[in-house]
Amino acid sequence: MTDHPPRDGETPLVGNVTDGIVRVGDTVRRPVGPWTDSVDALLRHLRDVGFTGAPLPLGRDARGRQVLEYVPGEVGPEAGTYDIGDVASIGAFVRRLHEALASFDPPCDAAWNVLIPADRVEGIWHHDVAPWNLVRSARGWILIDWDASGPGSRLWDLAYAAQAMAGLNAIRPVDESALRLRTFVDAYELPADERPALTPMLGRRARAMYDMLCNAADAGREPWARIYRTDGSYWLATADYLEANVDAWAAALR
Repeated sequence: MTDHPPRDGETPLVGNVTDGIVRVGDTVRRPVGPWTDSVDALLRHLRDVGFTGAPLPLGRDARGRQVLEYVPGEVGPEAGTYDIGDVASIGAFVRRLHEALASFDPPCDAAWNVLIPADRVEGIWHHDVAPWNLVRSARGWILIDWDASGPGSRLWDLAYAAQAMAGLNAIRPVDESALRLRTFVDAYELPADERPALTPMLGRRARAMYDMLCNAADAGREPWARIYRTDGSYWLATADYLEANVDAWAAALR
């Protein structure tokens, strides 16, 4: 265990974040859960294979909290949505991320915080590759908040990332969403024979997010119950939109 005593005071991080997450100088402190040791092992693996797009794990502090590198930068697009150039850049970033994750061999006693059961299991993935977890930093894109990482499939993770990062939602014209989806997937370099499986998965993954939020709201689990109150209608409309236009997504990815 590494001790990182607070030096500059603690600043709570704001937004839809887990209670108790604070910044202390150049570190972030997070409450631990049964999955934290596994998350640290995953982050060490990414560091060891040369992937620089995730925070470094720095052990525990005197209060037993997880200590992570704090990477300064802008979280989410300042304009509210990424421009098409950023969509391509993030697609390529997610490809590098998935390549780095694919070689991870989890500890035999690994535990994970599984919020949404995946379609199938073929590795360990982030499961929340979205603007609110992406930092535009001096060293490039940095993906944060790894607490929901766990078993799943690459396409399940990709479907969520494509929807979130390309900004596929019910207020965007279908043809514009189709172009943004194509830009993201092309930059990711998804092989042609895998694209037909991705298009129907976009709606299923958004629907799974909505269902998780509904169940959490019923059970009073935070921060998900709070997120349901603020964003539940968004996820329902997004799932409907993605499912209603699956033929347009398929045509865009041919």
